Amino acid sequence: MKRRDFIKMLGLTALSSGLPFPQLMAVAAGTTRVLPIAPLLRPENGQLFLTAQEGQTEWFDRKVKTWGYNGGILGPTLALRKGELVTMHVQNRLPESTALHWHGLEVPGTADGGPQAMIPAGGLWKPTIHVDQPAATCWYHPHPHQRTGFQVAMGLAGMIIVEDEHSDAFDLPKNYGVDDIPVVIQDKRLDEKFQISYTMDVMTATMGWFGDLMLTNGAFYPLHEAPKGWVRLRLLNGCNARSLRLACSDNRPMYVIASDGGFLETPVQVHQLDMLMGERFEVLIDLGSGHAVDLLSLPVRQPGMNIPPFDQAVPVLRLQPDSRPGHRSMPRTLVKLPAIPAHQHLPIRYIDLSMDHWLMMQGMRELGDRFGGSMGPMMGGGMMGRGMMRGGRGMMGRGMMGGGGGDIWTSNMINGRPFTMNYSSFDVKVGQYEKWIINGSDMMLHPFHVHGCQFRILQENNRMPPPHRRGLKDTVLVQGGESVILVRFKHQAPPERMYMAHCHLLEHEDTGMMMSFTTSAARARS
Repeated sequence: MKRRDFIKMLGLTALSSGLPFPQLMAVAAGTTRVLPIAPLLRPENGQLFLTAQEGQTEWFDRKVKTWGYNGGILGPTLALRKGELVTMHVQNRLPESTALHWHGLEVPGTADGGPQAMIPAGGLWKPTIHVDQPAATCWYHPHPHQRTGFQVAMGLAGMIIVEDEHSDAFDLPKNYGVDDIPVVIQDKRLDEKFQISYTMDVMTATMGWFGDLMLTNGAFYPLHEAPKGWVRLRLLNGCNARSLRLACSDNRPMYVIASDGGFLETPVQVHQLDMLMGERFEVLIDLGSGHAVDLLSLPVRQPGMNIPPFDQAVPVLRLQPDSRPGHRSMPRTLVKLPAIPAHQHLPIRYIDLSMDHWLMMQGMRELGDRFGGSMGPMMGGGMMGRGMMRGGRGMMGRGMMGGGGGDIWTSNMINGRPFTMNYSSFDVKVGQYEKWIINGSDMMLHPFHVHGCQFRILQENNRMPPPHRRGLKDTVLVQGGESVILVRFKHQAPPERMYMAHCHLLEHEDTGMMMSFTTSAARARS
């Protein structure tokens, strides 16, 4: 689709859906925005400084109140190296408390930044992190209980790039912001006053908060000019609740070289790339032909997420090759991943994700009332998908059997229990492999994230994961079926600073689908 045609289409969508008139006029003007590139922030003398603050961002010639780190929206890209010891100085200048989680970093619970590590308004948090993991693209975001979704929606998020000797040696695009490009994709919703509209209600608690605008690095459908050759996109699905299916507008292939926890063994060719909320993938795209290409967001099979304009392909980024010579090679091999150990006799933990039946039914009704029944196909084989029919290991989980219109803040559960701040579900021994079996006892989408480790996926929603999802991961798909992951933790998480495991559909997390657990030193053999 040509840019002017998409602008026209979005303008008609805005008109038909009642979006604000200034937005319609600005969209129709079709002004081009250059892709914003977050500045690189490197530690100085082992110190790194971040400030969570209020700000504003200009969208469609209107000033929108947003929050960011060291700026008005999003945050700088933190550049770390394996082996570094870094003290993070996190200042909170927001009007409310926050917490800051280093998503994907393998750090002790005392530095992880979960909801037990709250930073009050005006407060300072100073964790020290020893970077001890392979090169990877990670990210950071707020993690206060019951406010994570709101604070991310307001704009708080940023990337982390970890480098090591392998990333130094690989023949890959490495010019940050030129051919090595951070790409944070998020959707937003604005109200009639042209401000971010966020309300936690029964529909939001069920479906999550989703918008009608797609932004890339905080800008609407921006343009990036790159050298004529391979470009490396560090992709992050930073949406609260929207899964993504990315593709090139001319169907040229993408080559996945890394997932959440780092490089794959070899590049994997894909034409469509599904991304759950919170996931990262690094991909290579060849611009050597000299032809521009759009990165598209294709429709997905997720409740509520095919409401116009997302019922068709939406371009989120234009890549335009220029006259500069670019990178002309792609490595055939990358890293040798650790072998998956024999797991038949490992300790097993069963984790059941469930939603209150009343909440889910009311949320679906509300979705239909607001959007004229445009709920979209339900995942997992329709509304009566595998999860509804089987309910997982225990037939219908407690949430599906129970219900009755209780508090929405405790209506989503893990193992029949909504999140309780100081309750530990179990203890894991450091260095010990465990097999976790995660079941979705409903048909809803649950991207399950585990703090403090990078795991391997043995089975994802009853299937073998595709090749590009067999590397190091911190998020796994659970969607009415069963997923099996192999976890091992390097660091301790004491009772006062436990690790979290939760659904990364942020409104499910905020309304109870999260648990805490400790990790402790293994007992010495006598």
